Amino acid sequence: MSNIHQMKNQANETAPIKTINPATEEMIEEYTVQSEAEVKQIIDDAHEAFKKWRSEPQDTRSEIIKKLATAIRNHKDELAELMTVEMGKPISQAYKEVDRCASLCEYSAEEAIRELKTEERPLEGGQKGMIVYQPLGVVLSIQPWNFPLYQAVRSTIPNILVGNTVLLKHAKNVSGMSKKLGELYAEVGLPDNVFTPLFLEDEGTEVILKSDKVVGVALTGSSRAGKAVGELAGANIKKTLLELGGSDPYIVLDDADLDKAVETCVTGRIANSGQTCVNAKRFIVMEGVYEEFKKKYVEAMSKVEYGDPMNEDTQMGPLARKDLRETLHDQVQASIGAGATCLLGGEMPEGKGYFYPATVLENIKPGMPAYDDELFGPVASLFKVSSEDEAIEIANDHRYGLGGGVLSSNTERAIEVAKRIETGMVSVNGFFGSQANMPFGGIKQSGHGREHGGFGIKEFVNIKSIYVGDND
Repeated sequence: MSNIHQMKNQANETAPIKTINPATEEMIEEYTVQSEAEVKQIIDDAHEAFKKWRSEPQDTRSEIIKKLATAIRNHKDELAELMTVEMGKPISQAYKEVDRCASLCEYSAEEAIRELKTEERPLEGGQKGMIVYQPLGVVLSIQPWNFPLYQAVRSTIPNILVGNTVLLKHAKNVSGMSKKLGELYAEVGLPDNVFTPLFLEDEGTEVILKSDKVVGVALTGSSRAGKAVGELAGANIKKTLLELGGSDPYIVLDDADLDKAVETCVTGRIANSGQTCVNAKRFIVMEGVYEEFKKKYVEAMSKVEYGDPMNEDTQMGPLARKDLRETLHDQVQASIGAGATCLLGGEMPEGKGYFYPATVLENIKPGMPAYDDELFGPVASLFKVSSEDEAIEIANDHRYGLGGGVLSSNTERAIEVAKRIETGMVSVNGFFGSQANMPFGGIKQSGHGREHGGFGIKEFVNIKSIYVGDND
């Protein structure tokens, strides 16, 4: 992360943020970078807004988030098209993301009422203890581009619901979505400065986290970003919530229905063009069914096509940025150069757009990017193992621990294997994304903290104990 002095004092001295359509490589829009003085004023305004917002009744805050759900549905076409144009999400998947966000708002609005109720507990001697949940202040939310509406909604609405105010530093390539979310919050009557979109380079984060008026940061991003933000937050005693990606192992046991397993593993790998932290990425297959699985899987992946993300029938759009495609291709080629076998794909397409083909690798060993790193795109890594124990060993031999999966015709067996996988989440006989009523998050270098499921609503609150004695 850059030093604070590198941030320009005047916005017009800094090059504007440009958003680029990854399917056409054409510029969409420019956004003026906020100056250090502007950022400090935004923090002050958010802090002043917090003083009033924290006192609003819970029902009032929940009602605004319910209105946000309605607004999201009313702007469904606009929101879906915006995320498709800005980051290349296939339009059919973009519509599903919009629906998911509206449902999440409705669920979370009720969840806050349930989870934030004052609790009472008996104390020794017949006294009473109370537990109250109170907001903390201004929270910085740093979110990625791969789910441009959902990630921003998932992070901001819990904080707004509990009475915090939020500064959103969204990924630069989806700046339009950040701006649009601000407009939606204003449309539904959220008071000024309770939510503020930021348009900053990375060094702007340092200004924010050094402010005494900012109490914490929620980051979804790379482990590199997590380490930088975590170090800065720790130095300034700020609460952190970090979701830092994963290289999710899917174990195919020898009793799995291979046709269903292949379907799940293809869907799990190409969803969102392979650009999801909980995508199925490493496929660990028992040797008795490996060759048959491999044949069926490569055949199924060979039928996956990329194309215009605005077409309803498109399975995969482009990768979100040019540099992301180049990084992915370099990882594939480095793995092949180190001895991995490319069974499908692996070639950089010609023409406009940051497209990358469905790719399958095998004969993967430690030291290769396909083994050690996260391949953020439609690249599958196959592993052959002789036992459940070996499958678990490979699954857990990774610095990430976010998601994973187990496929078996014996559900109880699969659940026992799932318990041994060192991740925050495991899917059994399916590919599941995040669910509003289930905790979402990881361990190891996938981060810490949880969102959703009643846990996320309490990440940035003061859990206060009040001990009540007799008046006598």
